[in-house]
Amino acid sequence: MDVRNAFFYLFAAALLFAALRVITARNPVHAVLYLIFAFSQAAGVWLLMRAEFLAILLVMVYLGAVMVLFLFVVMMLDIRIERMQGALKKNLPAALVILAVVVGQMVAVLWLGFPDTDAAGELIAAQPGYNNTRELGKLMYTEYVLPVQVAGVILLVGMIAAIALTLRTRRDTKAIDPSLQVHVKAEDRMRVVQMPAVRRAPAVEPAQAAQEEIKP
Repeated sequence: MDVRNAFFYLFAAALLFAALRVITARNPVHAVLYLIFAFSQAAGVWLLMRAEFLAILLVMVYLGAVMVLFLFVVMMLDIRIERMQGALKKNLPAALVILAVVVGQMVAVLWLGFPDTDAAGELIAAQPGYNNTRELGKLMYTEYVLPVQVAGVILLVGMIAAIALTLRTRRDTKAIDPSLQVHVKAEDRMRVVQMPAVRRAPAVEPAQAAQEEIKP
């Protein structure tokens, strides 16, 4: 076993462990953290497969943006684990059926193997100066330039919509204007109003008044 295969089995074992902990962790925050770890190990596997662009894209997009967003959303939702346990027990038969289907597909793929993978790898390795990032860029901006432009417009519309939602003013928002606070004067904030007494104060007997004066 060479060093490359050793690193592959290391990344694959860590990836399987992290993926298993994603679905078995009781705390949603811990599940998201294990998902981040799983994506990092998948990026390592892609690096071993000479797909550097996909590995960097996975780290930048999923680990840098999406997973951090998921983490903050899960923390803000404050999910009650006690309420989720009843739903998990109710949906356990369907989950077991889906698990059996996925395991069967994995066993079938591993049993049949990948006959064309070795030939494709040898063909790529035989080409001098081959760069998958450069070839991917050529395909994106020549044959698939229209889908790339459409995806860019969709992302731009989503970004503009998110910014527009933050610019809306609400009437029930309790906000403080610092410029108005600076120009506030004391006489404008409090005014002493002279009002006549509504009722007369009760008369105090002389003996009671003397006792109150004696008290310290």
